[in-house]
Amino acid sequence: MAASALDDEAQPGFELDKFLPFRLSVLANRLARSVARVAAGQFHLSAPEWRVIAVLGRFGALPNNRVIELTYLDAVRMSRAVSSLLRKAYITRVETPADRRRATLELTPAGTSVYDAMIPLALEAEDSVLGAASEQDRAQLEEILTKLENATEGEDGSADGDPQV
Repeated sequence: MAASALDDEAQPGFELDKFLPFRLSVLANRLARSVARVAAGQFHLSAPEWRVIAVLGRFGALPNNRVIELTYLDAVRMSRAVSSLLRKAYITRVETPADRRRATLELTPAGTSVYDAMIPLALEAEDSVLGAASEQDRAQLEEILTKLENATEGEDGSADGDPQV
């Protein structure tokens, strides 16, 4: 859709194509899709599966509720991703004896291999986008993103799925 078609005539002064949450969401989805295409094409992974692998690859074994927090997946998408990754033997799930709903997730050697193979491809996708910006622009972007993250820290950070703005 053309940017001019995004102008919201119902609310004078509100321009959707300049609304930060909308712009960030669209950009994040575009970037995620480019990585997801690689994950799906080469590794037969859905985007939620890739996110679980990425978190476990980065942080190691984690309780399932912590993986939910770090991936921002809702419980249903998380459950489906975990079930699929267990079938593919990319992760293990060790339940807590006192509470079967609580479990620790960890990459298997096969899952670690997928993670190791995906990281250069994910970085390549990121670099293809960041190539449009100078080093100075990249440094400024990093600084601004950190400020925005800090400003929103402590707000509702619950893993309620991907809010679509």
